Amino acid sequence: MNRGMHHQMTGWIERRKGNLLGLLACVGLIGYALYAQYGLHLEPCPLCILQRVAVIVAGVLFLIAMLHDPAERGARVYGVLIDLVALAGIGVAARHIWIMAQPPGAVAECGASLDYMMDVLPLHEVLGKVLTGSGECAKLDWQFLGLNMPTWVLIALVGVGTWGLAVNWFARRA
Repeated sequence: MNRGMHHQMTGWIERRKGNLLGLLACVGLIGYALYAQYGLHLEPCPLCILQRVAVIVAGVLFLIAMLHDPAERGARVYGVLIDLVALAGIGVAARHIWIMAQPPGAVAECGASLDYMMDVLPLHEVLGKVLTGSGECAKLDWQFLGLNMPTWVLIALVGVGTWGLAVNWFARRA
């Protein structure tokens, strides 16, 4: 690739500003999740909590990448880490969407709370139980433009992961 073409591809945004925008997107997503919980009184199910964790971890990685502002190799590591976290969140959101699509009664009813399970079970067992879903995870209590919350989270995480990879692999360092 010639130097002019490379400069054209990398000149669209500075990496530090790109990471700031990624952080702000994650803050906005968590802000809306908290509004939905406390303003709209929609209690998050265990799968919702795991999706929030993915968004928070991606946001923290954007913050660290922004503050650190590493050279090329370090930036690529941040891009991959953000993408891996986003992919994990996408997997949880996809599982949640699948659970919600099951006929009523096909998913087991609510089990113990996430807090209780974290207190009494090893982490791998908690994750196994949470990912099987429960009745509370199958409940549809919010939609926007015909799509449920986990579908919007999946879309947002695709955007966050793509953005994290793009700005940390292709954006220029300030």
